[in-house]
Amino acid sequence: MQEKITAASNPRLKRVAALQQRAKTRREERAFVIEGRRLFLDTPEEFLSEIYCTESFAGDLANREKLARTGYTLIGDEALLRVSDTQTPQGVLCVVRMPEHSLAGLLGADGEEPLLLVLEDVQDPGNLGTMFRTAEAAGATGILMSRGTADVTNPKAVRATMSSVFRMPFFYTGDLSAALSELHRQGIMTCAAQMSGAASYDVLSYRKGTAFLIGNEGSGLREETAAAARQRLRIPMQGKIESLNAAMAAGILLYEAARQRRGGERQC
Repeated sequence: MQEKITAASNPRLKRVAALQQRAKTRREERAFVIEGRRLFLDTPEEFLSEIYCTESFAGDLANREKLARTGYTLIGDEALLRVSDTQTPQGVLCVVRMPEHSLAGLLGADGEEPLLLVLEDVQDPGNLGTMFRTAEAAGATGILMSRGTADVTNPKAVRATMSSVFRMPFFYTGDLSAALSELHRQGIMTCAAQMSGAASYDVLSYRKGTAFLIGNEGSGLREETAAAARQRLRIPMQGKIESLNAAMAAGILLYEAARQRRGGERQC
């Protein structure tokens, strides 16, 4: 008979709740939680550690094939609601292993020109998740983040990545200055996005190795970080807008690089 958990006080579900709520627990266990059918189906099976789903989810023909390969534990609807991070659970949540990458792993395959996002103290999990999703779509090779950047395994960030967290290499560094120096040694042009940047973003060439530096939503990049970059660029704006959303700015820059690398007309 298939095991079924009906109480949120079950020790296994208490661990799930701890992973949902505490970044420290996620770091220590090198694991986090995903929720929802889309994330379950998109997540590579090698990352799936524990799967909890309702009887109705397990009975859905569209889910059976993957569940049969991975195995699962049934969970009562009320217990799922108690440990879920969403108001309307979709019938499944999973404990997954955290992807492991190095700084060198962000540089892409041999012969590939790296295209990186470098994030300093970005705080909003939704913004961070959107950047992961956008970076994958634009063909970025990786995302480098300061320790002060939000945790990408935060439940809100994970949902916003739309599974890109498993496909986009990322690395947190405790010494961003040293990491930037390593990028320079690798021949990568670092570009700090600032409202006061000297060059408009669309007059530079990003066909060679490039890293775009994006700062905190409220205060932007620290001056010492911006000063370490090889270029300071701006995204021209009209009207009375003072700044763009950080994820939007990242998307504009990444897609300009993608346009150039597809063979679009180079501005200089």
